Amino acid sequence: MTKKMINQKGKLNEELINTIEPNFVFKDKPINRFNTLEINDVNNSANKTELLNELKKHINSIENCNLKNNSQNLLLGDGNINSPIMLIGEAPGIEEDKSGTPFKGEVGELLNKMLLAIQIKRKNIYCSYAINFRPPEDRKPTSQEIKRYSFFLKEHISIINPKIVIVMGSSAMEAVTGINTKISSERGKWKEVILKNETYPIMITFNPSYLIRFPENKKYSWEDLKRIKQKIQDLEIKI
Repeated sequence: MTKKMINQKGKLNEELINTIEPNFVFKDKPINRFNTLEINDVNNSANKTELLNELKKHINSIENCNLKNNSQNLLLGDGNINSPIMLIGEAPGIEEDKSGTPFKGEVGELLNKMLLAIQIKRKNIYCSYAINFRPPEDRKPTSQEIKRYSFFLKEHISIINPKIVIVMGSSAMEAVTGINTKISSERGKWKEVILKNETYPIMITFNPSYLIRFPENKKYSWEDLKRIKQKIQDLEIKI
């Protein structure tokens, strides 16, 4: 199924039309017709921030969780909450847990290079994780842990409401799609997930930490990145 393209300009025009009152008031001073759109953007950001704060509280209220009990920080997300692109990694590592910031160190540097290869600055997208706490010894999250946190992740996606979701790593793939086969057989294919009646295009690809260990697979990630770039062009997304 192909997601229907949305005419963003038409949507904005409709929002502007809906703000016009039936009783017209004429003034000599020109009207700034962009004020309404700016106010809507501010209100949208404020609403998302409030919802993200509530989500963080819900995640932090989890009890009897080995991941939470052995972590220093809860990692929710970082970047532009209004971005049309949301990137989801697997789980925080030791550097991310210490700093409270996603994708740090060598992993973060590689991610930056991957995004810049398709003309995207990381600060312009929104980054998060499938698992919000660091697994002990950076082990792979269990299916039970993935399932537990996937509830929060899907709510997270709905709040950000991106146009494209980039899923990096098998744990993130399982959390978003429920697929728990080898990522090598699923990467590079556009899939869709429906959350709260919204359909999100998803590209599954390798996690940067995996590519550091197995650099010979970078060629496959490059193919995935090119598909993402093409999708951005097809949907006329500004990033």
